[in-house]
Amino acid sequence: MTQIEHKKHRERFHSESTTTHISARCTLLVVLLALLNGCTNFVEVDPPKNTLVSETVFDDPATVESALANLYHGMREQGMVSGANGLTPVIGIYADELDYYGFNADHSQLYQHNVLAANGIMAEWWGQAYQLIYGANDIINGASTSGQLSMEEKNLYVGQALFVRAYLHSLLANLFGDIPYVTTTDYVENNSISRLARATAQEKSIMDLEEALALFEDAGPETGGRIYPDRYVAMALLSRLYLHLGNWEKAETVATQLINAFPLEADLAGVFLKSSPETIWELKADAEFPRNTREAEQLIIQAVPGQTYALTEDLLEAFEPGDQRSIQWIGSISDSDNTVTLYYPSKYRAGINETESLEYSILFRSAEQVLIRAEARLRRGDITGAQADINAIRNRAGLSNTTATTENALMDAILKERRLELFTEQGHRWFDLARTGRADEVLGNLKPNWQSTDLLLPIPENELETNPNLLPQNPGY
Repeated sequence: MTQIEHKKHRERFHSESTTTHISARCTLLVVLLALLNGCTNFVEVDPPKNTLVSETVFDDPATVESALANLYHGMREQGMVSGANGLTPVIGIYADELDYYGFNADHSQLYQHNVLAANGIMAEWWGQAYQLIYGANDIINGASTSGQLSMEEKNLYVGQALFVRAYLHSLLANLFGDIPYVTTTDYVENNSISRLARATAQEKSIMDLEEALALFEDAGPETGGRIYPDRYVAMALLSRLYLHLGNWEKAETVATQLINAFPLEADLAGVFLKSSPETIWELKADAEFPRNTREAEQLIIQAVPGQTYALTEDLLEAFEPGDQRSIQWIGSISDSDNTVTLYYPSKYRAGINETESLEYSILFRSAEQVLIRAEARLRRGDITGAQADINAIRNRAGLSNTTATTENALMDAILKERRLELFTEQGHRWFDLARTGRADEVLGNLKPNWQSTDLLLPIPENELETNPNLLPQNPGY
């Protein structure tokens, strides 16, 4: 099967498959996935009850693709990547992007910085991430040893699963610090696994991504939606990790390749449409429901009172006069008396009941790569290059070139553009505050209960009770 034929097959299969509409040929897969979905915590995964089932699943490309589709569906609908408790709203209220008006105790703990180790969202993020990692490991093992898949198919499937494993571990490390890096489906080993230093876990993510790059074929960007991880998606995460780990040269090199492959969308109104040329990877919506994004469902305010989230005054005041992002990407609504006006993110505008699929949840886009390159260039002493990248983002937003000329001023300018360009997108603001050492200064003035130990979230209490090798708990909890 050629690369083009394979893409068409994957596109057709993905559009016809959801977790509730799996064809009869995938019956065996349902049994396998039931073993995964029935496990609350990765440390409680039971040993496989039917090895023959697993082996049969990985003999058929369609069932392997179903297993991968299940991973992407899980990322979109549950856990920290997207869904009701995803990074965008939850870390948005933990940092300084969103105010919280709801009554959920777990959300209130995060908004008020009184997070307990028994917080339900922490348990969901940790447990669901490792459940998906378990699924990715199963695909890696099964596809690698399959006697029926072609080498092209093996490389494609294993490459995608390696990316998923690296991506989820990288998020866990940024949130929780030292974490287990799980690479096996061996339940005995997983039941007693220990945590690795955060930097070591991130290096392992890089190793997985480099292996995935070697497996992915050298192909250009897909048309009709960037819905499958490929070498460009792996590169996007690599450049981010290189930046976080201070490998400026590699961060710049990889970001440059992506910027060349994915030009910025000139029209701000089109950046978050599913056809945007700057999208590197997005999670496809279901064919039936929801046909658009959970982000729009969560963040667009329908009535006041009745809102759950609203943009903070601090964020709104950070936009310069004339910044078109504050016009194109922010909406507002007032109460019936016009006495209270609240503002909300309107990057995604298609409502949950929209019958036409217009938007997918974007996880990587080239604007981030431009800002990664700006920072990497600055760290390497390339003032002119850093200014050029900052200006590319500012000019698209209708703003004049930056006036910053010194290293410190340019770093401030980059972080400001990251805040305004990437607001309410998978927690970028929080990760920037944490990695640059600015969280104490910024959040200490905004969050009355802020403590320096809030830089890390607590390891879920139930996980520590099940596996004492995960101890000690993060400081402050």
